[in-house]
Amino acid sequence: MQRPGLRARVLGVLAATAALGAVAATGTESYAAQPVTPPAPRSSVVTWGSSAYPAGTATRDLTYRFVIHTSVGGRDLRIRLSNAYGDQPVTFGHAFAGVRESGAALVPGSNERLTFRGASSVTVPAGGVVYSDPLPGGVRPRSDLAISLYVRTAGTLATGHKGARATQYVAPAGDHAAEEGPAAYTQQITSWYYLDAAVVRPRPGTGAVVAFGDSITDGSASTQDTNRRWPDFLARRLLADPRSRLKGVANEGISGNKVLADGSAESALKRLDRDVLSQAGVRTTILLEGINDIKATPGPTADELIAGYRQIIARAHARGVCVVGATVMPYEGWREYEPADEVVRQQVNAFIRTGGEFDAVVDFDEALRDPTAPSRMLPAYDGGDHLHPNDTGMRVMGDAISLRALRCDR
Repeated sequence: MQRPGLRARVLGVLAATAALGAVAATGTESYAAQPVTPPAPRSSVVTWGSSAYPAGTATRDLTYRFVIHTSVGGRDLRIRLSNAYGDQPVTFGHAFAGVRESGAALVPGSNERLTFRGASSVTVPAGGVVYSDPLPGGVRPRSDLAISLYVRTAGTLATGHKGARATQYVAPAGDHAAEEGPAAYTQQITSWYYLDAAVVRPRPGTGAVVAFGDSITDGSASTQDTNRRWPDFLARRLLADPRSRLKGVANEGISGNKVLADGSAESALKRLDRDVLSQAGVRTTILLEGINDIKATPGPTADELIAGYRQIIARAHARGVCVVGATVMPYEGWREYEPADEVVRQQVNAFIRTGGEFDAVVDFDEALRDPTAPSRMLPAYDGGDHLHPNDTGMRVMGDAISLRALRCDR
């Protein structure tokens, strides 16, 4: 195998007191400090990421084979394992990384053992996160890696990401992480468990973009197993642009996520540090959040939602990370649509476009709306529920982002 590392900058500790005060003054929820995520190893950049959240009941004595699609290429692959929501420690008996050939089958000779401080196994405490040691060798950009994890013991609560939009594989009994063939992997799922980032050491000066959002960023209506979420299209453009030094892309979208309140996962305010600011080499984040807040009953006022945006901006800027604001897209026709909510959406979008507080703006609303009915998505881009874009809409979103706007001096 071109053997498939982690970190560009050590991120400092932040106390965004002023921003928290502004949020509290409007009556919105302030963020709660999360368990400390270890800093990413020096000079590495995230090549793949997925937001972790409570993912149901944990299972032990089985092997997962997770397929991840890289963005930036480089050397010295490392993976990040999260037990952030577990109630007890999780012990991984073995972890391997190889190049996926097809299905659960690996390219012969590519499967390599990952270690953790030199050991083949690692125990991650409840609430904890660990990184593997670097795996010598290279990782190609836009390649499918297979990360095989043998879960020896676990508690009752699993940490993971249910909306993978990609087929994953399970060997339901025993340790099969070292095997390159698919025979033991008799079950298929569409979730990632425990694995929430992969990083490599690319060319010096390379950085990453983190897409921070909800189900639209997560790719809910995109075609499974095709990597057609809007961050995937953005990653292809960045890799093809010889002028851009931003090559890594991490997708940190969660279905149902809100800026201000918890739901199926913790709010954007609570998960910002772990899902965005701790990512290796992050230079810029694109914030596409707010639609789930607006359509909630009761929902926040525009001022309350804007206060949440301001807190995210302040905390990111304190870490030297640029924030690109994405306008909230139209969703008339969705079952929860209310005309009063459209007023809030327009007020929020006016702030994003003209408030001058984001480092740059991408106008997804303008790119996807129907010119003859601006509160609706153009039918050609509609995934069928009037809220989530289809593959064509995802491509339009990826193309709507100015690559130059992703670069700012912080």
